[in-house]
Parts: sequence; C-alpha cells; structure tokens
Amino acid sequence: MTEVSVDSTARDQAAAVRSGEISAAELLELHLDRIEERNPELNAIVSLDVERARVAAAVADQAQASGEEVGPLHGLPFAVKDTHALDGWRTTYGSPIFADAVADHDDLLVERIRRAGAVFIGKTNVPEFAAGSHTFNTVFGVTRNPVDPTRSAGGSSGGAACALASGMVPLADGSDMGGSLRNPASFCGVVGMRPSLGRVPEWPLYNQWESTSVGGPMARNVGDLALLLSVIAGPDPRAPQALGDPGAAFAPPLIPAPLAGLRVATSVDLGGAFAVDHEVADVVRATAVRLSDAGAAIVEAHPDLSLADDTFRTLRAWHFQAKLGRLLAEHPTSFKPSLEANIRAGEPLTGADVARGYSQRTALSETMRLFFGDHDVLLLPTSQVPPFPVEHEFPETINGQEMPDYLAWMRSAYFITVTGCPAISVPAGRTSTGLAVGVQLVARHGADRQLLEVAAAVEALLTP
Repeated sequence: MTEVSVDSTARDQAAAVRSGEISAAELLELHLDRIEERNPELNAIVSLDVERARVAAAVADQAQASGEEVGPLHGLPFAVKDTHALDGWRTTYGSPIFADAVADHDDLLVERIRRAGAVFIGKTNVPEFAAGSHTFNTVFGVTRNPVDPTRSAGGSSGGAACALASGMVPLADGSDMGGSLRNPASFCGVVGMRPSLGRVPEWPLYNQWESTSVGGPMARNVGDLALLLSVIAGPDPRAPQALGDPGAAFAPPLIPAPLAGLRVATSVDLGGAFAVDHEVADVVRATAVRLSDAGAAIVEAHPDLSLADDTFRTLRAWHFQAKLGRLLAEHPTSFKPSLEANIRAGEPLTGADVARGYSQRTALSETMRLFFGDHDVLLLPTSQVPPFPVEHEFPETINGQEMPDYLAWMRSAYFITVTGCPAISVPAGRTSTGLAVGVQLVARHGADRQLLEVAAAVEALLTP
C-alpha cells in the first residue's frame, strides 16, 4: 500500500486511520507541516489552534483504541468556513464587527462534521459576510491562489478551496449563494458542489424560508466530495425545507455514469446572456468534444434563464438588507463599499418586488424541469473568467466588456443558483499560463447522486 500523505485522497486517509496504518495524531502533524509550509504565503487557514487540534487528535486516537465506534471522517483534520459557527472557536464572518467573537454553538453542518469524527484545526478565510467571489477582509487579509499566488483564490469559500488544493486539509465545507462553492473550486483546481435546494439543511438561520444560499462540500476529487456530502446531507427537524433522502444515499463508492448516450446540453454563454473569457470558453468547448468522442449525445442547447438576473439581484438585496441592515445602521463605517451598496439596494424594495422575485424563481424552476425532460445534464462554464489579479476586488472587464459591479462576472454561477438545481464544478483544463479552469455540470433538482456519477465520469475522462 502507498504510504498515506496529505496529498492522498480523503477516503484513503480516513481508511488509514481506521486500519491503524497511521494515527490521527500523526496525520494531524503531517497536515500541520504542510500548513506551516504553505499558509504563510497563501493565507487560507485562519484562527489556527495547534494545541487544541493536538488534544482533539489524541482524544480521537484514544476513542479508537478503546473500541468505540468511529465516524466516516474519524481523525481527518478539518478547518471550518469562517461563516459557519464552530462552538468555542473564534468565528468572525470576515468582519471587523466580529473580529473577536467566539461561537457558542455549532451550525448544523458543523455539528454533523463533528459527529463524523473530524479533528478541528481552525477556520478557512472568507470575504466579509461571504459577499463576493474574492476572499479578502480587514480581519485576516487576502487569500491567494495556490497555483499562482498573484491571483485570486475565488470566494466566498476561497480559503477552503485554497487549503484543499495545497494539501492543508483533505476536505472542506462551504456555502454558495452566487457561486461560492463553485467559483473557488474552478479557480483552485478542486471540486465544489452546490447541492439541490434542501439537500444540506442549515440551522440556525434568521429565516428558514430564505432559499438562495445553501451549504455544501468541497474536495480534491468527486469521490471525496461524495463522502463529505454523505455526512452533511439529510433531513433534520430544525430545517423544515430539508429533503428527505438520508445522507448515506450519497456515500461512495461512486460508479461513474456511462457516457455513451448521455444527453448533454452545452452552452458557453446561455445564448449570449453573459461574456466569457476566450480561454474559459475554449475549455468548455474542448470538454464537450471529449464527451462527444466518449459517446455522449452532445447538443448545443440552453434553458431560457432571462429572468435569472433580476430574480437573483432582487432576492439577494432583500436577503442582505433583512439580515445585515440593522448591523449596517449600528456600524455604518464597518462594511466594505460593495457590501454596503448591496445591503442598501434592498432598502427601497417593496413587497411587490419580492413577490416578483419569488414568482420568477418559480418560473425558472419550471423552465429547468421541462429542460431536463430532454437532457440529462447541462454543461457550461463555472466561472466566466480564470483567476484574476489578487489586488482587484473583481474583474473589471471580460474580453474588453466592462463589468458594471462585483456581481456581473458571476452570472454563469448565479443564474443556476435561482433554479434550485444541483451544480458541480469539476477541473477541466488550464489557461495558457497554467491557471485552473473548471466546467459546471447541472442536473435536475433532486438528482444529486446522478450528478455525482456524471461528474465522476467526466473527471475520469479529463484526468491525465
């Protein structure tokens, strides 16, 4: 057997701990060495607590030695996204307002990861209140791309994606409103999945009926991602909109879907709905050719998502104002300008505006239901651009076309958000300068297992 390392799959690392090939304490030290090597430059992991992690690893080893039943993540080092509460740990949300805050509970997603046996080591960096797809804040600074540190790692799960890609952690949690699991996965060359609406329940929430943001898994490969999804998915009585399938329904092993006859609709820009960098477009087209050569039935087709932009922007502004408006009033100088503008965009919204947003979202859901009657998956770009310079808040132009704000370059991701469908970013190629580019695969609502199997097949096809 190959000796386990920080670059081994999460499944192999977990199996090695269970078999006694390596202890949780030894596995932790391997990861701490990698963190010491890479994190000072990349700034992916924050609030690192080495001694507390060592104590937790020792407890994990003692539990196994005493014959206790252990969970599927037993002994795996884990850093939680800094917008997810981890009981007893500093949880800042990337905001100076909460720079010294310590969580007094676990979020449901974290509760499940803890129960599965993970060894917590710290948090992963985020943009302020997870707003925007570039990870920087005034508390911890900027997270850099692990392939090229002069470039962005994406966001808002940028710290998570960077830590994964650089071997600092074997798995990572995240959340996704406008692409926050998918964009950083594309930028860092890992896998990130936005599950179906309701697949990964969240608690506590200020509004259990707000449904643009979801929690989800990230990993270096699709099989590992399925492992983490099996831990964090499944119903909970505190989350009334949770889907009923148990998490075990998504557990590996995954059998890659047969590509022969797979009905794949592909579109680089959803019929001209957004600009796409030429090199990113080339990767999407090349992926479609590879799938066609493998026997998939490829057609140029896309759903009509013309309502998506207004829907997303309306519901996002309403949500941000409802959640953060009072905090902005109390701390008017403590928000980055782009986030303040997003919150204030919700102030003039009327009940009719919000009702229009939800009505349009219903129509978009129906559009996708009908579309997936004729197609198994939709293939499109994850991000419209490759990783951009780290000193920029967002890419100001794409192919010379000016982006009016910090959301406009994320349409390929947030148009899918408001459909409620599951979507996964899989590494698919590189730019001429070696930057990672992912492609996005989308399936019908509820078809998360099928999407994982298709993603596993695409991953196997594209992996050298």
